[in-house]
Amino acid sequence: MKTILSNYTPYFKKISILSYPIIIGQVGIVLMGVADVIMIGRIDATNLAAAGLANSVYFLVSILGIGTLTAVSPLVAQAKGAGNNNSCALLFRQGMNAAIALSIFICAVLFLLAANFYIFKQAEDVTILAVKLLNMLTFSTLPLLLFFAAKQFSDGISFTKPSAIITLTALLLNIFLNWLFIYGNWGFPKMGLMGAGWATLIARILMAVCMIAFVLWHKQYKNFIRVKERLSRIQFFKQIFQIGLPSGLQYFFEVGAFSSAAIIIGWIGKNELAAHHIAINVASITYMIATGIAAGGSILVGDALGRKNKTDIIRSGKAALILGTLFMGGCALIFSIFSKAIIALYVDDSGVAGMAVYLLLIAAVFQLSDGIQCVGLGILRGIEDTKIPTFITIVAYWVIGIPIGYVLAFSYNMSLYGIWIGLLVGLTFSAAMLSWRFIRLSKKVDVFKSVHQQATH
Repeated sequence: MKTILSNYTPYFKKISILSYPIIIGQVGIVLMGVADVIMIGRIDATNLAAAGLANSVYFLVSILGIGTLTAVSPLVAQAKGAGNNNSCALLFRQGMNAAIALSIFICAVLFLLAANFYIFKQAEDVTILAVKLLNMLTFSTLPLLLFFAAKQFSDGISFTKPSAIITLTALLLNIFLNWLFIYGNWGFPKMGLMGAGWATLIARILMAVCMIAFVLWHKQYKNFIRVKERLSRIQFFKQIFQIGLPSGLQYFFEVGAFSSAAIIIGWIGKNELAAHHIAINVASITYMIATGIAAGGSILVGDALGRKNKTDIIRSGKAALILGTLFMGGCALIFSIFSKAIIALYVDDSGVAGMAVYLLLIAAVFQLSDGIQCVGLGILRGIEDTKIPTFITIVAYWVIGIPIGYVLAFSYNMSLYGIWIGLLVGLTFSAAMLSWRFIRLSKKVDVFKSVHQQATH
């Protein structure tokens, strides 16, 4: 046991150092949504349900762009590990181009969905408000993805603190603007739900401008953004999509499952939908911390791949899995003990709060599975294995999770709790399969050949 601990302690430290600024940034982004939900929830359950629904649909589509851009950090880390700063610079430029291309596609899809929102079959008053907010959020897509592309580049060269500081600043601005716009303080018009939309748009523009300016002008990046050798730009653009698009689809199928769950729960009732969004909002905080650990593991694995160090690949991945498991286990305990106190922060409605408390108890159980599968996806991305994990997520959520949840909800009259139990089963399957795949694949990796080619066989 002591030998194992001594072998992995250096990797725990490296992942922690890399991850904590990423975690701060990830949690900061989620806390913007938490702040919106808490502040909108003080209006009424209809506005709360509309906000949750609009955000669910928005992230269902936009996560495809965010997930695709997660390829930038391990690719940059791999280039940096190999001492190829010129490739880092080209990846930065093509990452920004990819963000613009993805934004155009995502905005088109979102506007189309807003124009045909009736397909979700929600309550009319909820639909009217949700469409207005969704259109506002759509305009924030370009700054969000530009920020994320620059952030991924910075994370890839192990400068993870700037994005965390920028995100926390934007979070404080978002809360302040919510206070002004939602409630009409300091002489501003009382805009309610749309006030939260304006606050989000302004905060995301600030994040993009500050992150890009920091990368371009700060001296710590100068060796990584100057193109010295003109290589094929399309090569790096294609590489981002080749590795990143399957990752984006992984996130899409996961978020799509939760968004679909929200839509199905909306058929049951708007109070049930409000309770679902409160519980999901709480669980999303811990999930984003797990994604930070996954990002740290992905960067460390990618760097080891660039250095052609097989031992570091294996130990970095396993260390990330252990950290993710320990953290999410602690979160499960907190959810179980303090569920009522946590839900009380969101809503005063006793009916909605009661349902949300029970959902949070179910969430406590799937914390472990959620954390493990999240980290599993990250470390597999570090060795450029994305296609088979994408297939695993499709099966986990759409063949197992959603169908089981639907049957439990409507055939066994378990209502929204049945939907959540189905998601739990899907997450557990995904966690087991992804962990097993990394452990098996990392032992077989030939660092002197294309890992991406090996992983597809």
